Amino acid sequence: MANPGETTGAVLLAQPGVRRVPSPQIELFDRPGFLPAELCDGLIALIDQDRRPSTIADPNGDAAFRTSETCDLAPTEPAVRELEARLLALHGIDPAHGEPVQGQRYAVGQEFKAHTDYFEPTGQDFARFCSVAGQRTWTFMIYLNHVAAGGATRFKAIGKTIQPDPGKLVCWNNRRPDGSPNPATLHHGMKVRAGVKYVITKWYRERPWGWA
Repeated sequence: MANPGETTGAVLLAQPGVRRVPSPQIELFDRPGFLPAELCDGLIALIDQDRRPSTIADPNGDAAFRTSETCDLAPTEPAVRELEARLLALHGIDPAHGEPVQGQRYAVGQEFKAHTDYFEPTGQDFARFCSVAGQRTWTFMIYLNHVAAGGATRFKAIGKTIQPDPGKLVCWNNRRPDGSPNPATLHHGMKVRAGVKYVITKWYRERPWGWA
């Protein structure tokens, strides 16, 4: 592969259970049942252990824009090692290009309003976040539990809403074929109406991660 921080639709679709969402605007895939229940439970326990209020790269004046809690999961944890091995087998991206695994917890009323995962080239912190590892290439997100109500992920540009099912993986290419950021990846982590939502997110970069 030309860039070890990339994967392709062909690589993903060669794996059992992976499906592409029909759209010419975005490379978006899902894989129901990607993680077994016991691994999901182990990751939830790690998130509960270290969660803290979430932040955003470029503050926009909206204090309610991202109201979840988050944490970076230690790579030495057995559950994290198993997760990373499963992801590598799925997409073949060089692990050196991966950011630390992040976990999120959404309580009732919490959400992450419509946003993209790539860093805006005109954003005030673009150089700080992209100077070492470059732009984000792919996002891999996994729902860890059943949510009583709400908590779906909505891709507004293509009219697609994905419901949170335990162990389901959703992934997408954050860029267009020419390498530019793809605004059609705009997505909204919708409000949880009842229960709690737990999610794992793993991002990959153009260059090796390189941060301590």
